[in-house]
Amino acid sequence: MVFVLVAGVAAVSPRAMQRDNRGVWMGVLDEHPAIAWATRPTNDAVAALNRRLEAGEAALTFEPGSGYLRSVLAALDVPTASQMLVLSRTGVQRMVTSPANPRGLYYNEQVSVGYIRRSPFLELIAHDPEQGAVFYTLDQRPAERPAFSRQGGCVTCHVASATLEVPGFMTRSLSAAIDGTLKLRLGSHDLIDHRTPFERRWGGWFVTGRHGTSSHQGNTVVDANDARRSLVPAGSLNTATLDGAVELTGYPAATSDVVALAVFDHQTRALNLITRLGWEVRVAAHEGRVPLETPIVTSTLGDLVDYLLFVGEAPMPGGLRGSSGFAEWFSARGPKDLRGRTLHALDLTTRLMRYPLSYTIDSAAFDALPDEIRAEVYRGLARVLVAGDPAPKYAHLTAADRRAVVEILRETRPDARSHLAAAP
Repeated sequence: MVFVLVAGVAAVSPRAMQRDNRGVWMGVLDEHPAIAWATRPTNDAVAALNRRLEAGEAALTFEPGSGYLRSVLAALDVPTASQMLVLSRTGVQRMVTSPANPRGLYYNEQVSVGYIRRSPFLELIAHDPEQGAVFYTLDQRPAERPAFSRQGGCVTCHVASATLEVPGFMTRSLSAAIDGTLKLRLGSHDLIDHRTPFERRWGGWFVTGRHGTSSHQGNTVVDANDARRSLVPAGSLNTATLDGAVELTGYPAATSDVVALAVFDHQTRALNLITRLGWEVRVAAHEGRVPLETPIVTSTLGDLVDYLLFVGEAPMPGGLRGSSGFAEWFSARGPKDLRGRTLHALDLTTRLMRYPLSYTIDSAAFDALPDEIRAEVYRGLARVLVAGDPAPKYAHLTAADRRAVVEILRETRPDARSHLAAAP
């Protein structure tokens, strides 16, 4: 699986004819006047940190070896325990990436940071509440006033079917040769999320931690004869340590945590769905249409409701146990109800989350949706959680699950209370 970040690449050639002769928008969504992704000011976490740096309200410290990495992670509230290591030669800095020099990725609920030992810059993706993924780099050279540079060319790769055609996060699972170069003829899984069977995940990544009887494609490369071989002396599965597999001087951790990987798999599509829904609503309103009478809006809304409820989540035989402390860090976050329950609580025995409703409902991006759209999401949730929609796709939600999720929502999201008080 590859987290692709392309920076400093020339933008896609301009599309002169954005509308047909009827005036219908024919261009890419991010260039629609209601969106203006490339020019509209952003309010993401990196932009906010940039403003603080410029005002002298924050500072970054350069360290030998890892440069600004640790300081950036601390400033953005990103834990080193979230480290995920990419071994394949992918992304804009693929020439300095390999199984021997992996790309470290670190994240929280709204920003991801990419680091490669001895590379010229850090790579960052921040999720803006209205504009979706926004891309930045930070030079890895000591500077009196370091600043992040926004990169517009990343949409060359980061607007794709895998991102729902909005600037977004993207993960892939694929085969890599011994030197990390891709072997695409052996297949590539471009749409990875919580529905993806574990045996198809994490090709091109290191993976540490326990995952029971679940298999995956991590910790392996493919030799000249297309035979898959483990980079970890003790074997590629249920790997406790990367000792003997890769030398990690300069990286803040010696792990590539399986729980961090699984949470990230879920989070990427959730944020992309919220972005796509918000954008379609804005485009419909700009074009003079009623959003909730526009098919693409209603279909995306339905997809979001199902995804938030973990419809189609892949089985997790044997559960997951991390190796870095990420699970403990993550489970302690998020708003809590009066009983101390949070949608951030992890299960990791038979499913990812203890309470099967995505924590991304507490994101700034979800809050930025128009009131009537959030209300419609809540009504969709109520049809399942309160009215007890009997559709087979909701069979994974027990009565106890539904009751717990409704109780948490009522206490932590005031705007949801009236919609969840009774069946619609």
